Parts: sequence; C-alpha cells; structure tokens
Amino acid sequence: MAETLMSPDRTLAGSSGSSDTLGDEPESPLSCASRRVGAGVRIAIIGIGNVLMGDDAVGPHALRVLEALYVLPDDVQVIDAGTPGLDLTAYFEGFERLVVVDAVKAHGTPGEVRRYDKQTILGRAPVLAMSPHDPGLREALLNAEFIGVCPEVVSLIGVIPAKVETGVGLSRPVRDAVPKVLEAVLDELHRAGVTVAPRVPPSAPDLWWERAP
Repeated sequence: MAETLMSPDRTLAGSSGSSDTLGDEPESPLSCASRRVGAGVRIAIIGIGNVLMGDDAVGPHALRVLEALYVLPDDVQVIDAGTPGLDLTAYFEGFERLVVVDAVKAHGTPGEVRRYDKQTILGRAPVLAMSPHDPGLREALLNAEFIGVCPEVVSLIGVIPAKVETGVGLSRPVRDAVPKVLEAVLDELHRAGVTVAPRVPPSAPDLWWERAP
C-alpha cells in the first residue's frame, strides 16, 4: 500500500468524496518476465501490493484483468512488482512513463479511485514508513531522480482499501472498483498516444493466489 500523500490532482469519475492524504508473496511468472526491458518499450504499468493481504492486492489484480481484457502494444510493459520497497527504483530504468497501480492510505470511502501525478507524489513532506512495502513510491522516485533513471511522467492510480490484513481476495468495494482502475490506466495510455485494442475473445485473468489449493 502506498504511503501517506498530499491531495490527489483529481478524484476519478465514478468516485465520491474528497481526500487530503493518500493514505512477500511468491514471485509470479509475470514478475519474472517483466524485468527484461526490450528495445522500443517506453511505458511501464506497475502493480504494487501483497496478494496475501486482502485489498493490498488491488495492483497485481488490476494488471492481470487488464492483460486478460486488452492487447497491449509492444511499447507497453506490464510489471507485477510485488512489495519491493526501495528496490522499486530498479523497475524504472529505461522507461519514459510510469503508470503505478496500488492501494492508498487516504480519507474517503473504500473503493474510491484517485489519480496522483509525479509532482504531487514528490511534493509531500517525508513521513515514517506506514506499510509493509515502505519505503514507498516517493522514496523510489527520489532515488531514481538522484541516479538519473526517473521517467519524465509518473502517474499513480490509487484505490482506497476496505481491509488490508492477512487473507486472500479483494473486498467487494475494491473488486467493484477494478473497472474504474482499468479506465484510468487506459486513459494514461491514451495521454501517451497509445492505442489499446480489446482482446477477442477476452481471457480469464490469472489470479493464481485466489485459486483454492
């Protein structure tokens, strides 16, 4: 879950309320493959979260639904970063633009979807680590700026969770918010001039952590 932040630059359509703060699972094949940045790849969509901690799984969950419903072009790479802490910086190199999806600590109703831009993320005052995978996005971006690998454009699509505790599966409000998260991600790709086609037929998302053992 992302750490406490300043106000979002906007609350996405379909969400209500306002916010003045934002608020180690097994590695999957998606996570392994996504670390290889090929020629021509310029945009990364990064999901952050622990799939074994309830709504903290919204980032990885949304990415798998995205890939099941849409065919992404070759210059877009999907990355399940898990709970990386400061190691998140390693995922930034070689990209021009990042779209990050994560649960966020924010005042508001569970399931609300917020968008935060790079300036907002970097502009807040430092705070103590407040989630299992802090240091968070801001610290990773600052580190990337220092070593010269920070993408020019960064957007965080955040979802307010109902529960972040040991357990598998999203709460109903957060699961219902996944379509709005996908709309927000597609909007970011559209801003970058990327055209995304629906997958025909759509496939079932690989939510491996929700399958009964």
